[in-house]
Amino acid sequence: MALPETGSPWPPPQWAPIYDRIRVDDAWYSGDARRLARLHGDGQDQPGRRRRWGRREQPARSEQRLHVPLAGDIATTSADLLFADMPAIRATERTTQARIEQLLDEGRVQHTVLGGAEQAAALSGIFLRVTWDKALAARPLFTVVQPDAAIPEFRFGMLRACTFWAELPSNDAATVWRHFERHEPGRVVHALYRGTSDNVGRPVPLAEHPETADLAASLDPNGDGQSISTGIPLLTCAYVPNIGPNRLHRGSPIGRSDYAAPLYGLFENLDEVWTSWMRDIRLARARLIVPSGYLRSNGPGQGATFEDREVYEQLNMPPTEKGAGITLSQFEIRVAEHQQTAEAIMRQAAQSAGYSAQSFGLHGQGEAITATESDSRDQRSMVTRKKKAGYWRHALGDMLHVMLLLDAVQFGTRIKPERPSVEFGDGVAESEQQTATTLDLLARAGAVSTGTKVRILHPEWDDTAVQAEVAAILAETGAAAPDPVGHFPLSQAA
Repeated sequence: MALPETGSPWPPPQWAPIYDRIRVDDAWYSGDARRLARLHGDGQDQPGRRRRWGRREQPARSEQRLHVPLAGDIATTSADLLFADMPAIRATERTTQARIEQLLDEGRVQHTVLGGAEQAAALSGIFLRVTWDKALAARPLFTVVQPDAAIPEFRFGMLRACTFWAELPSNDAATVWRHFERHEPGRVVHALYRGTSDNVGRPVPLAEHPETADLAASLDPNGDGQSISTGIPLLTCAYVPNIGPNRLHRGSPIGRSDYAAPLYGLFENLDEVWTSWMRDIRLARARLIVPSGYLRSNGPGQGATFEDREVYEQLNMPPTEKGAGITLSQFEIRVAEHQQTAEAIMRQAAQSAGYSAQSFGLHGQGEAITATESDSRDQRSMVTRKKKAGYWRHALGDMLHVMLLLDAVQFGTRIKPERPSVEFGDGVAESEQQTATTLDLLARAGAVSTGTKVRILHPEWDDTAVQAEVAAILAETGAAAPDPVGHFPLSQAA
């Protein structure tokens, strides 16, 4: 869609179902018990089904409802698998590579994509956006935008334009100010609307709100009075679906959340088990049942106490009655039952979300396993990681290309912009002992050169560093001496 028409409903009817589903996912992702209670109390999630967080309970009981933030743990695990280590980003031209590394470091891009990947796992996807603010930084800015703050336009599954929106502060509760930022190839259009909570209202000048007043001076004076030229022919935003396809909206390019499998019920059941477990502990506090005659009076209107003031219950019976002495009362805490049930639910939730139980610290019964068995148990998480890395690899490469183009056009940086390659590692970090064993076996078999061994040990090194290390190794071992016919092992080994 272009900019919203005056007086049109908000949110747009075609996007309302997607926004509603994101609202449910966001409540579970937040881990806020009050938000969950409000959400399900409104009947937002599967009306008609009796749910724990939607029940109307007495205040004393509702305060005892506990929540296990498993949904947030799933999203964090997904992001850690993808971006705990930054993927290798390479350009063919040396000065371009150096500039990319500088932009990644100064822009804290790893932190940005790590947070974006976590939110994408919970909310079905994320938008990457490249912009600039010369008063803020002398370089392009790499940012992320939430999926429920965007209205994308796709053609044949490809993003061709996107309108980002945000609600601005208002002094009037009945008035809602919305800033729209529409990205098209070659330009960014800005507009300010004054409306209500369910109606977009009418467009007004950007200068009417302090949050957008500075943008008015940045608009191209020779254009339509609403846009800023980017100076490049590419779209300055990209969409990264969490994973596809979307099972609720078949044929839609919008991704699906990690919670899209029937995880809501599992989350609620886990909360139920955890609440029951803590209730057992609360009810099992030791109590002494004593006759009222054993109590010491604290004076008129001050009640009475026993010697142990923390654990006692008063019974109105004479102390001389048979069996009326001090009695210890303590209920059993069903630890094993609760723990086994909670772990079974967590295992099923992890599997439904596409991960191995081992990724969440559920290692089985504590038996010793080999490294091969450990990798096998974590295979499901690695498969999901590879799927998601495929979506991120293309979008991240596109936006880094846009960054380089804007860096050259808007900031005059002398580089040759190109689309860099983005390669994710295998995601399994071997220990030093495993790496050393692998290199030793390869060397014994005569199947690896010194240069290859150095590259395996230090994959982050460039060719210059590798050649220097190879030269040092060959010099120490004496293998660098020339042979009688003039062949130098150094050049062959590297």
